[in-house]
Amino acid sequence: MLTESTRSKDFPALAGRTYLNTAAESVPPLCVGEAIQSYWQDKLSGMDGRQGHFAAVEACREVSARMVGLSPDEVSFCSCSSEAYNLFASALDLGKGDEVVVSDLDFPAGATPWLRSPGARAPDVRVWPSVDGVLDIADLIPLLGENTRLVQISLISFYNGHRIDWKPFQELVRRLAPAALISVDVTQALGRVVLDCEGADLLISSTHKWTLGIHGGCVIGIPRRNAQRLTTHAGGWYHLNNAFDADRFERAESKTGAASFSVGMPNFVSLYALDAALRYLESIGIEAISAHADPLVARVHEGLRELGIHPLCPPQPHLPGGIVAFRHRDSAALHAALVQAGIHVMHHAGRIRIAVHGYNTSGDIDHLLATLRAGLRTVRPD
Repeated sequence: MLTESTRSKDFPALAGRTYLNTAAESVPPLCVGEAIQSYWQDKLSGMDGRQGHFAAVEACREVSARMVGLSPDEVSFCSCSSEAYNLFASALDLGKGDEVVVSDLDFPAGATPWLRSPGARAPDVRVWPSVDGVLDIADLIPLLGENTRLVQISLISFYNGHRIDWKPFQELVRRLAPAALISVDVTQALGRVVLDCEGADLLISSTHKWTLGIHGGCVIGIPRRNAQRLTTHAGGWYHLNNAFDADRFERAESKTGAASFSVGMPNFVSLYALDAALRYLESIGIEAISAHADPLVARVHEGLRELGIHPLCPPQPHLPGGIVAFRHRDSAALHAALVQAGIHVMHHAGRIRIAVHGYNTSGDIDHLLATLRAGLRTVRPD
């Protein structure tokens, strides 16, 4: 992943491509495809294949727990972050008079469940506004109080790559809103940076981005101290202790905490894939990935500034992440030039987002900046 030889061996799909869109979709290593084939072979055994299926779930739980700094019994899985947040809303069961704080840099999955409560039961949603692409902790202070029940944040924003300075954020919430839970979406961080979310009450991550997995999975981490408090009220069967007992039509007894989020049959194939992907990342080392990719991100920032382009979030050298985004009046033309040059980035509503992972190279960044430079001469002649 970090050298030309390992990149060629493990990621042959990247040959001849400049792929800078991992914040949307990763390109998995070959071992992930092999894991999917293992699932297929087990599936061909019919019911007998479930022995392999459930073993894969437990293996994935074990490595996922290590990656998020929890114990295996504090980690579970569902199908996507949207499902996880809606199940989380079920567990909290907030109502009138409760207050929820979200940021304007958060992904909709984490910010919108609280807006979907029936009118009479809807909590008060307060938005922590970013200023010049940054969430200033001073702007959070007036939003916190004795009625705050939840502060939802993304460790790294999908929108512009802004990363929360976790320790002062967490300490402020605990001091000013002692009854509040802190939930953190680590989708744009897990697999790319060393997590620093100590003290979080809930961690959620999709599996098809920096973790190098595929769609259909989501990691949920709930520390043991919150197991009773964060148990969903959803129906289902896989998360129930008495799903097939004689009293199953009289009561539904849920497992607690993270286990309560796995309400139905696991999406086995996504967990085979995630297990292989996380073990691959672990074998490389997240510290090594950051040490390789962070200087490339710094070069993107520097190169954009030299081109007169101002990223939507300023550099954060002490808080590394993989995303750099910018707006431009000619973004559609610039994106077309990048596509023509074989460069893959995200373009949406005038915003171009660049994502740098461990499989990217200095040549990728050179190609990106050279193409932008040429594109700017076309759309904005000297």
